[in-house]
Amino acid sequence: MGAGAWGTALAINAARHGHRVGLWARDAAQAEAMRRERRNSRYLAAADFPDTLQLLSGDWTAATVGADLVVIGTPMAGLRAALVGLADVPVPVAWLCKGFEAAALPGAQGLLGNEVCAEVAPHLQAGVLSGPSFAAEVAQGMPTALVAASRHAAVRDALVQAFHNPSLRVYASDDVAGVEVGGAVKNVLAIATGLCDGLSLGLNARAALITRGLAEMTRLGLALGARTDTFAGLSGLGDLVLTATGDLSRNRRVGQLLAQGQTLDQAVASLGHVAEGVYSARTVVQRARALGVDMPISEAVVALLDGELRPAEAVARLMGRAPKGEGA
Repeated sequence: MGAGAWGTALAINAARHGHRVGLWARDAAQAEAMRRERRNSRYLAAADFPDTLQLLSGDWTAATVGADLVVIGTPMAGLRAALVGLADVPVPVAWLCKGFEAAALPGAQGLLGNEVCAEVAPHLQAGVLSGPSFAAEVAQGMPTALVAASRHAAVRDALVQAFHNPSLRVYASDDVAGVEVGGAVKNVLAIATGLCDGLSLGLNARAALITRGLAEMTRLGLALGARTDTFAGLSGLGDLVLTATGDLSRNRRVGQLLAQGQTLDQAVASLGHVAEGVYSARTVVQRARALGVDMPISEAVVALLDGELRPAEAVARLMGRAPKGEGA
């Protein structure tokens, strides 16, 4: 449900390995173009569709009839509406989006996907599929590993059955909070690392940012009920390294463009895709502050995005912090 780059890539990958897959697009014109061209020219132009991949549009609840698994491939901003529409679906549901939902009202807390689901579809058997993955590589069948996280064994099993194949390994986890925090915070940290690379601060600085960023991510995750070991895994360290260093990373690219002097609006407009870190950074910091969790790198990213600091000033703020123990 959702024909962006990532949803399209997973649909192609699953269809290529013998599954009956329907890819639903909100835009009927986009769905018709994909039917005609047998590719997603808007978001993943280099990947041809397998002959068995069906293109769907219209009523998305009707599109789920007969399905064994429903996968939501919307951005984080669309997850709530999707879960409301699927609240009574009798089969496992999983989402792909990474980030925190923006708070709807002043003073409210932005939520992780599992928290949104608990609000609007508490009886749904649901979970998340996450991990270090660029859509283009998954569509090409390049080796990738993901994590299927849910409190429900049926959801984990359904995701493994649907997506585990010779090019895609899927590991199971019941630490939903940990997997989601990793997927959300790594996007914010990738902006910081892109800034570091854009300012040509060197590989030492990049390594320091990634390592200290992982410590921030872990602190927030533990405060939200996650397990420490999750952050040493694919959805923590793995996704952070990929997004912070990979040339296909949109969030890293935002940091690079800001370092080159572009405004945030210019940087985002040049991407052509959603960079979730831009939209979830403030919510990450908001949740951290409410929980008393220290996240100086994320705080600096928010100040940069809000125009309160210039790129060099953000670096100076981080380097000027008082010394402390590494485990603190």
